[in-house]
Amino acid sequence: MNRATMARAGTLLLLALPALCVAGAINGKVVLSGTPPSPRKVDVTIDQYACGTAKEADDLIVSPRREVANAVVWIENPPAGAKWPAEAGKPTIDQRGCAFVPRVVVVPEGGTVDFLNNDRLLHNIHATPKLNVAFNRTQPKDRTVPVTFQKAEIVRIDCDLHSWMRAWVVVADHPFYRVTQADGAFAFDNLPPGKYRLQIWHERMGSVAKEISVPDTGSAPLTVELKLQ
Repeated sequence: MNRATMARAGTLLLLALPALCVAGAINGKVVLSGTPPSPRKVDVTIDQYACGTAKEADDLIVSPRREVANAVVWIENPPAGAKWPAEAGKPTIDQRGCAFVPRVVVVPEGGTVDFLNNDRLLHNIHATPKLNVAFNRTQPKDRTVPVTFQKAEIVRIDCDLHSWMRAWVVVADHPFYRVTQADGAFAFDNLPPGKYRLQIWHERMGSVAKEISVPDTGSAPLTVELKLQ
């Protein structure tokens, strides 16, 4: 191969590299629209020796900057071929201080959540989902109860013995799901450019949909405002 041919080949390779490396991102935040309400408390009427006399409801956690925790954000039209990694990890939900911790987890379709009990009393885990198998299991201290979820949906988990206790299992059909933390932030990386439809869900504020365009490179910012129902 002569030098001219090699130069042309090198030029073509350099022109092709950006196309191979094109990837954008979404960097967003979920905030409350309006003034945050005062944290709601619930009375404890059973097992006060372990649970205390009152608990934070924890169904709406908002920072002083109106940032919302425990909102679930997912892409409705994920990139083609989006699949969970072979070892996606097994989430856990603990029962600690008479509360489910964490309150919201994401698990792949066909994945298992390990329910723990670190409290020195009896709990139970009860769910009546629409698409997955219902269950109601008693759980003494230090016993792990694994539960497998086969189909995508949001499943509410209750403890019938302690009525204020609630958790949510988000069964996901692809890996583009996020749960916001205390700062309300979420991010999706390595996205091909184009338009994406997002769904945002919160247990107190319901669902909203957003559409956003992702550039060839760089990040598309998005602020989602949720309103109390």
